[in-house]
Amino acid sequence: MQESLIHWVDYVIVIVSVFAAVGMGFYFAHRQKNTHAYYAASGKIPAWAIGMSIFATLISSVTFLAYPGAAYASNWILLVQGLMVPVVLLAMIGIIVPLFRKIIKLSTYEYFERRFGFFARFYSSLAFSLGHFSKMGTVFFLVSLALSEFLACDIYLVLIVLGVVIILITLLGGMEAIIWMDVIQGFLLIGGGLICLLLLLFLPEGGPSTVFSVAKEFEKISFGPYDWDLTQLTFIVMALNGIFYAIQKYGTDQTIVQRYLTAKDDKSAKKAAYIGVVMSVPVWTLFMFIGTGLFVFYHVTGNVLPEGIKADGVFPYFIATQLPPGITGLVIAALAAAAISSLDADMNCLSAITVQDYYVRFKPKSTEKQRMRVGRWAVVISGVAALGVAMLYVVWGGEGVLGAVFGLYAIFSAGIVGLFLLGLLSRRANKQGLYVGIAAAILFTAYAMLTSTKFDFGNGKQLLLDLGSWNFTHHKYMLGVYSHIIVFVVGYFASFLFKAPLADKELTIYGYLEKKHKKETK
Repeated sequence: MQESLIHWVDYVIVIVSVFAAVGMGFYFAHRQKNTHAYYAASGKIPAWAIGMSIFATLISSVTFLAYPGAAYASNWILLVQGLMVPVVLLAMIGIIVPLFRKIIKLSTYEYFERRFGFFARFYSSLAFSLGHFSKMGTVFFLVSLALSEFLACDIYLVLIVLGVVIILITLLGGMEAIIWMDVIQGFLLIGGGLICLLLLLFLPEGGPSTVFSVAKEFEKISFGPYDWDLTQLTFIVMALNGIFYAIQKYGTDQTIVQRYLTAKDDKSAKKAAYIGVVMSVPVWTLFMFIGTGLFVFYHVTGNVLPEGIKADGVFPYFIATQLPPGITGLVIAALAAAAISSLDADMNCLSAITVQDYYVRFKPKSTEKQRMRVGRWAVVISGVAALGVAMLYVVWGGEGVLGAVFGLYAIFSAGIVGLFLLGLLSRRANKQGLYVGIAAAILFTAYAMLTSTKFDFGNGKQLLLDLGSWNFTHHKYMLGVYSHIIVFVVGYFASFLFKAPLADKELTIYGYLEKKHKKETK
């Protein structure tokens, strides 16, 4: 077994934090009497706590590890996506939140059915499930890999322990336990990040002035390149991607929309959404700056990194070797907390979709007891399945199954934001036109992946489909942008080919605008 990099005190802190998380699940277990309590916390959570929960869910362990790694290796270009979130949502939250709280009972995708029929609901909920299932496997793998290095434990043991803890919290405590755990984990995450930032600012000789001057010299605090080039990772690519990411996350993602339902009224729900947005951007920036600080630290102090270490491994190595005992344990606990706050929300929401979108549809007369039983089984199954994917990730080094899962998700989840905007902005759009738009987006996404993804067939990597100059050459982040646009544009114009009544105003932005106009004229 490898030698541990941390002190016994740090082990104690991590173990205590894990037991505390499980204890939170047991504490709230007796309140989970029905699906409204289990999935929406009976609509009684204060706005500030919901906002912290939204924040903690958005700031996952992937952010904890990937953002510093990206900034260390390059610059802050990945932060551009996050900067687009408040730009888009400060204008949209006032419309989105009351719409969902009025239209849906539990599942986000109920809105899509009311607007475009059952297929739209099935398509969008399947897209969410595939996307978050693949994300769960990735998060499990990344955080377990980091924790196994810290604790000198076998990665399979870390995976199993982490998986059991998260499944127990979600299984027992429901959404109420998840939100209050997210509050604790959110503060822990911020605290751990700030400690690391302060050390990185003051450990180098010369302090913050040295850090900023070296960062400026090597252009580490930059959002470029700024070229109008969609084939490379440029500012414009990340900005466009960020606009659609913001709408997708806050308008079509069950993990966020379900939080709106836990508030006591529309005003509280909107306040919570604003808190989540306002808190997320500074913390994304914090972890980007940590990456920049890591670059400066190892550039000017003479400390040597292990040979062959990857950019994503620099921050964990710094935590294990430069932080004092006790502080190291707190930061490692924050890393585990980031994973828990993301994964417990995913499991609860996948369970909610299983019950509301599928079980209740086929068994509408089922009792609350039966629905709770199915929901809890869905938590266990989704957690175990995600663990299985993470273990395959360990065996195959991230190749194979996860790559296939992401590929399928890219094809079959094409255009969800386009679907949402089409339903929200147009009363003329109908389900037949939408189906044409979805078909066009799926075909486009399949073409783009086949002509841009290379596989090793034994004699070198080759494209599955090589159309020469007709291959898809734009950056992979643009694939989602195009698919959303295709669904919206094709779906809108195709709707004119089919006769259908105009949609109910209450399901579109026009209902909101009409009510707003009436209030203003009173």
